[in-house]
Amino acid sequence: MGIGKRLSSSTADLAAALTTCAVGRNEEDKTVLARTAPGQLLAIHSGMVALQTELEVLKDRLKGFDGSMITRDLDPRSIRPTRWANRHEASFATPAFAGLKASIELAGGNSQPILVLENSPGQFEIVFGHRRHRACLELGLPVLAVVAAQPLGDMEVFLSMDRENRERADLSPYEQGLSYAAALDEKLFPSLRRLAEAVGVSHTWVRKSMLVAQLPAAVVQAFSTPLEIQPKHAEEIAAELERDRVGVIRRAEKLRLGAKPQTAAQTVRALLHRKTDEPASPSLSLGTTVPNGINSLDQDCGAYGTTSVLCRAVSG
Repeated sequence: MGIGKRLSSSTADLAAALTTCAVGRNEEDKTVLARTAPGQLLAIHSGMVALQTELEVLKDRLKGFDGSMITRDLDPRSIRPTRWANRHEASFATPAFAGLKASIELAGGNSQPILVLENSPGQFEIVFGHRRHRACLELGLPVLAVVAAQPLGDMEVFLSMDRENRERADLSPYEQGLSYAAALDEKLFPSLRRLAEAVGVSHTWVRKSMLVAQLPAAVVQAFSTPLEIQPKHAEEIAAELERDRVGVIRRAEKLRLGAKPQTAAQTVRALLHRKTDEPASPSLSLGTTVPNGINSLDQDCGAYGTTSVLCRAVSG
């Protein structure tokens, strides 16, 4: 039963109780009441009106609690992630998570509760709020949580978590794609389109985010973090995999074992074998000479093995 309903039931006889108290107080202090019977009736009536007004105010306040759920401070060690958790470990090493953790530490706990299921007495499973739970766990603080009043099925857990995360807009395409792929693999939805309809996004977005998550592991590991891979990157890499899969995987392994490029765009170029330091085009200035007296254009033609009409004409 919600807190509003429990409070309402506990105050159902409040008017009668308050009336009894008022009469009792009047009996103890008769000097306050008028000596005459009409005076006594008037005093009692006035008290009843005041008590009734107080009761109506209290009922109005109770309406604000109707349907609400109780929060509890739980030991974060008693809570485990849901099987549908879509947070990659890299998301707990980002500046955004560090900022969240710092704000929770400053406040002495998470002000916005997480939602959990109680699977067994004292043991809980997260529906949503994995980052808040992780922050409290690392800080050694109790985590403020709402315990779901009723059991939730896999689809309800999945949709609740997806909705909460998308409203925060902090999931990467890779994490989102993993979540969608898992839901389809587990047959929560019969098709990609039905999944998109259920979560309220376009099927194009579902397809693009899944493309990121379905890149080969070697390719994903070539990036500094999978969180930086965007759908446009995945589309380019997927097209190259179709053309030269062996070459892409070989380059990905080389990147994984060596020093990774600094940006996602540089990683994509390396995977696609695009040179990032192409030499500048040879100068066509005819007035510049080198120490050995050879015209610079002659040197450029020879250095690049050029047999163009322009080079032959100028050199001859």
